[in-house]
This record gives sequence, structure tokens and C-alpha cells, in this order.
Amino acid sequence: MIETYYAGAYWGARKESPEECGRRAESMFSALRTVAPDFAHWLKQGRSRREALQHPIETDRATLTKMFRRGKDRMFEDLGFRISGWNGADDDEASSFLFSVGIYSEFVTNACVFNLPSPGLDGKESPSSQRVLTATVLSGLVRAMAVAWEPEWAIATSHAHRDEFIPRPRPARLWGWVTYYSDAVGRVPPLPAPVRMERVENQGTLLVLTPERFTARNPEHVALAERVRGLLDRAGLLGPPLPSL
Repeated sequence: MIETYYAGAYWGARKESPEECGRRAESMFSALRTVAPDFAHWLKQGRSRREALQHPIETDRATLTKMFRRGKDRMFEDLGFRISGWNGADDDEASSFLFSVGIYSEFVTNACVFNLPSPGLDGKESPSSQRVLTATVLSGLVRAMAVAWEPEWAIATSHAHRDEFIPRPRPARLWGWVTYYSDAVGRVPPLPAPVRMERVENQGTLLVLTPERFTARNPEHVALAERVRGLLDRAGLLGPPLPSL
């Protein structure tokens, strides 16, 4: 089975204008250009790859502000703005993003989410997945999201770990390969080796479980994540379980 990966930053109700969202997005994209070449150029999504390649996204504040304004929810003002894009790479090598921001409904979460390149079916990874699916690059991605959007928490990890090992009902905040918690949700306790902890400006703390690629197929990785989960939970960082649907 192919283990796919994603990154996302999440926060509660925060009413923001298209201009403010444009400022934050510009800051994030500027930082991402130095993280990996896969995050340097973006395209609007189209009905075909050929169509999309004709519509690059300029990541300056003015252009992004216009995109957020056009992405306003037409029915409910409190649902904010949605924009999306991708980097133009082929199939499993592609990265894409979806921002749902400026939301101030108590029922919907703000989110900045990236889907990341996928390891290949034949065991021969693409150059994109080799570059992106590393602790260094994903730490840079999570850090850029955290600084720009000031979320409550953020994560970069595998879908398999999230879907197979996170208990139900899920807690309000998850944990994984690379995780960030804002100081507003609590202080991160001391964690066991090989976990690395870094401050993110004066905003929060970033955690990296393993320097090598974290995978839900590795029992040692899963056991480490579970040990860290217990410490984070006791420190109150995971929050209460979410209500079941």
C-alpha cells in the first residue's frame, strides 16, 4: 500500500478581510520558495492540465487578495473565503493547496491544507516525493504556515497514521511526524528522544518525531507517536474529543 502524506494548519473562528488573508498568504508563499522548489510556483486549477498551465498564480498580496475576494462564500458571509491551486507537476509528483480562511462561524474550522507528492507504485519514488517527504522540508512547510496564519495547531504526517492509529472520537488536535502547537493552546512538555523540539518565533513549538521519514508501517514509529500522544494529552494539548457525527 502507498502511504500518502499531507500538511495542514487549523484554527477557530477568526473574521478576516480578503486583504488580511492576502497578506498572510503572501507571507507564507514567500517563505515556501526557500523550502523546496516544488513550492515555488503555483497554478490555478482548471478542467485539464493544459488549461491550468496557462493560468499561473502570482503570489503577491494584491493578486492573492483578488483571489480571496472572488472565493467568498456567496450564501453565508461567516464562511469566509476559499482558494486552491497546484504546482503543475504530473500526477503523483504534484503538490496542491486548499485554503478555507476568514471563517468566523463557530461550526466550521479555518484551514490551510497541502496535499503532497505520493511515493510511486513500483517502489521507485519520484524526485518530488524524495525532495518533499523529508523532516527538513515538512518542518519548513509547517513553520511557514504557522508563522503566516497563526493557527492553533498544524501537522504534516501520513494519512495512514491519522486514519488507522488516531482513536475515535478524535481529539480536537492531532499529532504526527511534524506537529506545531500554539502557545495559546498550552506549553509542550519535555519529550523523549529522538523527538526534536523547536520554537517558532514567539508563537509556539514545532515537534519532529523522527529525522527519517515517519511511516505507519514502522512499529517503532507508531510506538513513539503513541508515547508522545500520552505526554501531549496529559499536558492538555490535544483538547477534548470532538463530538461524533
